[in-house]
Amino acid sequence: MKTIRISSKGQVVLPKSLRESQKWESGTELAVEAMDGGVFLRALQPFPGTTVDRVFGCLKYNGKPKKVSEMNRAIAKEARRRRGRGRY
Repeated sequence: MKTIRISSKGQVVLPKSLRESQKWESGTELAVEAMDGGVFLRALQPFPGTTVDRVFGCLKYNGKPKKVSEMNRAIAKEARRRRGRGRY
């Protein structure tokens, strides 16, 4: 068993052998759960990669097709509304 130390900033460095055995690379996001007597680290699984072809048409829309200019106006309107609320 290896030991590690918590830094003054609350950071820990996981031993290289542990990172390699779990295939955790730089940037891997981990879920941290408190357990009796310690903590449990689990790699978060990002959504699998996909293509537009695989998801195209998965949301049904029964209305009249929109023009790109109509969509752009709606996007701009929502962006203005959100900025007015201080969100952007």
